[in-house]
Amino acid sequence: MNTRSRALAWDPTTAIEALAAADAALWIWTPADDQIRFTGATRSLGLGPLAPECSGAAFAALAMPQDRALADRLLKPQAEGTEIAVRLRMRGCETCLWRGVWLEDGLRAAGVVALETKFAGADRDTLTGLLDRRTFLVRVAETLAQPGDFELVVADVDRLRRLNEALGHERADLVLSALGSRLAGAFSQDCSPARIGEDEFAVLAPRSATSASERMREALEQPLRVAGFDIYPTVSIGAVAAEGGPDAPDPAELLRRVELAVEQAKTAGRGGAAAYGRALESDSLSRLALEADLRNAFVRGEIEPFYQPIVNLKTGAVAGFEALVRWRHPQRGLVPPDDFLTLADEMGLMNELGLLMMTQAARQLAEWLHRHPGAGKLFCSVNLSVGEIERDHLVEDVARIIQETGLPRGALKLEVTEGDIMRDTAHAAEVLTQLREAGASLALDDFGTGFSSLSYLARLPFDTLKIDRYFVLTMNKDEGSAKIVKSVVNLGRDLSLEVVAEGVENAELAGLLLEASCHYGQGFGYAPALPAQEAEVYLNESLADGTAPIKARSA
Repeated sequence: MNTRSRALAWDPTTAIEALAAADAALWIWTPADDQIRFTGATRSLGLGPLAPECSGAAFAALAMPQDRALADRLLKPQAEGTEIAVRLRMRGCETCLWRGVWLEDGLRAAGVVALETKFAGADRDTLTGLLDRRTFLVRVAETLAQPGDFELVVADVDRLRRLNEALGHERADLVLSALGSRLAGAFSQDCSPARIGEDEFAVLAPRSATSASERMREALEQPLRVAGFDIYPTVSIGAVAAEGGPDAPDPAELLRRVELAVEQAKTAGRGGAAAYGRALESDSLSRLALEADLRNAFVRGEIEPFYQPIVNLKTGAVAGFEALVRWRHPQRGLVPPDDFLTLADEMGLMNELGLLMMTQAARQLAEWLHRHPGAGKLFCSVNLSVGEIERDHLVEDVARIIQETGLPRGALKLEVTEGDIMRDTAHAAEVLTQLREAGASLALDDFGTGFSSLSYLARLPFDTLKIDRYFVLTMNKDEGSAKIVKSVVNLGRDLSLEVVAEGVENAELAGLLLEASCHYGQGFGYAPALPAQEAEVYLNESLADGTAPIKARSA
């Protein structure tokens, strides 16, 4: 190598100095090792406490609380070649843009992180100045990570090809540029106005009395004059409703649905409008595809438990979690349980699903107990699926799982519904006794919704009652609900049973339950069901603070 070649060669020191000078850092995430490594300007990006390497849980813990769902999305393994673009705020730092790609069949991800201002303009459509399609999808994901009701609206400019032919591409571009300016003026940046295709504009707006579709139409269908021609643009509009939160739909799937609505709107002629509905899908083909996907989901590891905290009302400490099933579909995102549990039942997959949930939840609980000895007698509840109490080898499976994970006696709590017991009370009593002897604890779920509970409650080996969320949610407004809650709590104490109240939405309800001497509370007032990493962060913070946070009032 000659002198000039040596002078131009890169070496690690040069690369690190260049990154630091540019206020940027490289990151590499290896899920199998639970390790993120950083190189570059980590301190200025708020990553100093994590450098040079840290675990995924530590990374999520340093993110701002409202951005932890985004941190979890960045850490979630994806297929090789999947691009990453996440706007994330770490404690004590401005918003940073994390960009990268998944490598080696999804075994590692790597990329660059820098302040969002360093990437200014890179996420914009050059013609209109609006967000481009890729960045719009990122913003939709960020927005839907927060609870709320939203509406995704897409407008397709009618007859753009005709404009191109009549005016030429340059003048037609002036029309699109003007429409982009009008859209930006009609919607705030919080609605992420975007140009997502040659002739398509989109916004994501909170649902309100004022229709986002009508606002978009009013903005885009105003006449304009270009090169001496009066233009009267019309648009075909499609809309789809979306609920934000942990079960929010995947942005790409949401966009697919709204574009189906746009196609439907076009069938009505110029200026049409349509909202997405299941009728727009081919029911038979959609169901067939979903069935195939659900069978494969077990093989691909897409079925996983999310964990909702259960809090000791007297001390405020996290006492345990309830494992709730979630399906991370590679295209649809998080599929709501209501959309696949009935299908799983019809396909005969409920026993397989129940065993999977018990196994994963027990392993996760064992890891938490090992890593957090200060958590005390932490437990995890798992629902037995409908009819699972009658399946062969249930007791043997539970005993094996407890033995393999080394869980303390009673740490794995199995929840049973009244309907399962009523089918054959004598057999249920026998199986429940065997489960108790195998080391599981037992809870009667949704107590108070049936009519025969008292007849067998005293002679079945339950140690926990769970009060149905309806009575808890209404106990501050309905005297009857309050009396039922107090009666169940008193009954539980008389029978030496612990009582868990579901539906604790705020501090007021938690206070009323504490006054009634209820043992535990569970509900959105504390937290929704969380992915394992977020649940561990929640546990960590609760252990550090001494109590689990609770909302002052319902949203």
